Amino acid sequence: MTLPSWRAWLFAAKTCAAALLALGLALWIDLPRPYWAMATVYITAQALAGATRAKAAYRVGGTLIGVAAAVVLVPNLVAAPELLTLALALWTAGCLYLSLLDRTPRSYLFMLGGYTAALIGFPAVTDPAAIFDTAVARAEEITLGILCAALVSSLVLPQSVAPVVAGRIAAWLAEAGRWTGEVLSGAAEDPEVRAQRLRLAADAGEIDLLAAHLAYDTSAQAAAAPWVRTLRGRMLMLLPVLSSLDDRIRALRAVSGLTPDLRDLLRAVEAWSKAGAPREEEPVLQARIAAAERGLPPDPDWACLLRASLLDRLRELVALSRDCRTLEEHVARGGGPLRETLAFGGEFAARAPLHRDHGMALRSALGVVVAISLCTALWIATAWPDGATAAMMAAVLCCLFATKDDPTPSILGFAQWSAVAAVAAGVLLFGVLPRVHDGVTLALVLAPPLLLCGLLMANPTTAAAGTALGVNGNALLAIQDRYNAEFSTFVNSSMALIAGIWIAALVTQLTRSVGAEQGAWRLLAANRRDLARAAERRGRGDRVAFASLMLDRIGLLVPRLAAAPAESALRRGDTLTELRVGMNLVVLRRARHALPAPLVARLDGVLDGVARHYRRPQGTADPALVADIDAALRLIGAEPGPQDESGPRDRPEGRRDALLGLAGLRRGLCPDAPPYEPRPAGLREAA
Repeated sequence: MTLPSWRAWLFAAKTCAAALLALGLALWIDLPRPYWAMATVYITAQALAGATRAKAAYRVGGTLIGVAAAVVLVPNLVAAPELLTLALALWTAGCLYLSLLDRTPRSYLFMLGGYTAALIGFPAVTDPAAIFDTAVARAEEITLGILCAALVSSLVLPQSVAPVVAGRIAAWLAEAGRWTGEVLSGAAEDPEVRAQRLRLAADAGEIDLLAAHLAYDTSAQAAAAPWVRTLRGRMLMLLPVLSSLDDRIRALRAVSGLTPDLRDLLRAVEAWSKAGAPREEEPVLQARIAAAERGLPPDPDWACLLRASLLDRLRELVALSRDCRTLEEHVARGGGPLRETLAFGGEFAARAPLHRDHGMALRSALGVVVAISLCTALWIATAWPDGATAAMMAAVLCCLFATKDDPTPSILGFAQWSAVAAVAAGVLLFGVLPRVHDGVTLALVLAPPLLLCGLLMANPTTAAAGTALGVNGNALLAIQDRYNAEFSTFVNSSMALIAGIWIAALVTQLTRSVGAEQGAWRLLAANRRDLARAAERRGRGDRVAFASLMLDRIGLLVPRLAAAPAESALRRGDTLTELRVGMNLVVLRRARHALPAPLVARLDGVLDGVARHYRRPQGTADPALVADIDAALRLIGAEPGPQDESGPRDRPEGRRDALLGLAGLRRGLCPDAPPYEPRPAGLREAA
């Protein structure tokens, strides 16, 4: 058995101290339910100071929103319990829906705004005239707990987010550097290594989350948070670039197109990458890449197209690698104005889009409505004195675990540990606390179980158990300024609490639980829908925004792939291939704006064929689609290129982008197809 680390003990001690401080202040200012302040500490506490402060800020905002909703709804609808139940359920469901669509730390604000209204509204049904005073008291108790957690975390040996962010970035870039070396050297890639590469997308998402917490950090490096997000965009772009580069190298090798000058160039870029991508050598490498460029003459053959595409990917790799190292150093210095110009700049102005699953968000919202309705129906039908507790817990549990594919096991685990908390609270409440007569003794009695909860929370594998014990244990203790516990009331409250959690688990299982494999297929289906839309739209696409969305989905897909059975078809696919297809679709959408009408019509025919392919179930591309791509390559390739002095020179970039986009599309959709021929076999024989 591994003993807790000193960091775990420090977190447990700080959380215990914050809880006791919140309890003492709540008793001192005579708040009606001081135990709410204690329980709130265990909801808010995080190991890192920035994460605690971020969660505290959003929790305060969400609490105030929920309080306002309860004050508006309860007095106006208390005479109609069915309408009040429906109103509180719809409010909670609507806030949860917005929370699940947001997918940033700000989502906590929406979630809190939802279930705080239920926490305040349902207990106030028996005394609606006092709803304003009750709401103010709950807001004060919750805010006090939040502030105590944030204060202790920030002042007592604060654990900064900055070193964690720096370590994650360094580890990510080191792994990307190893992948770069393997790609440029032509090393074989087995499925396990490919899965490890996909993990980079998930790790980049975690870095983005840490950057949001870094903005609330107590260290001087909090100003570097925007630059971490800038760095993350370039880190993500490395993935499709490296995947494309690997594909082009293999394709050129297959047609004997990897000439000695290209091999020397690949070795030079590999050596530069292993040396840490020094900035002073980047212009020299870019000059070598430009010197290797031969242009695209009329009727370019397959090797020519692959060579040009390879050089483009090398150019992007060098620029992105240089930017990543520059930004890594800038973040380490604490941010501020950037003294250097980034090589890969203009495409990263907007915030990267995130995947939103409206279907699962709606199903989660439906689960909240059904769970709350069942609890309140049971409450009304049986005149259960503590029915409000069941409705509250159903609302909270449906919200807390809604981000999981299958929340039911987590909710049931929470119920199990809540039952343990009820037993432990009963022992303390009726066996120990009657002998306590002053604040110091009370603190000494509470410190050991509070420390235990903190130690459990510090370990990721037992964090849920620690949270259940810390939150529900304190709530069931219900410590007041004087001892007034009754066994029947305690048992009733405990049963209502656990019943509400079980009802949440039952409803969740029926309305929205899906397995990891089904969740993965939903993500892949969303990718295919977006690829079809990208092919159908005719406007200028945002290449980086599209890549960010696809890579965000890959980050969500990675843990689901790991949980899928070994024989699952999910493990046989290459999700980076679809990403490359999408990037080429965006390039083609841009290229069509710089081509004459006949070429645009041919290009649109290819795009329509790609859209039809992705509207159908997964499968290999139709041979007719390959023929359409080849026909478009021949038609556009026959146009005079920039090296043809006799032809028009007004559209060379559109022609080049179209040809390379079509070549990339062909490799992504049909990697096993025979090499493209500028002229069909029949015409070659006639010639």
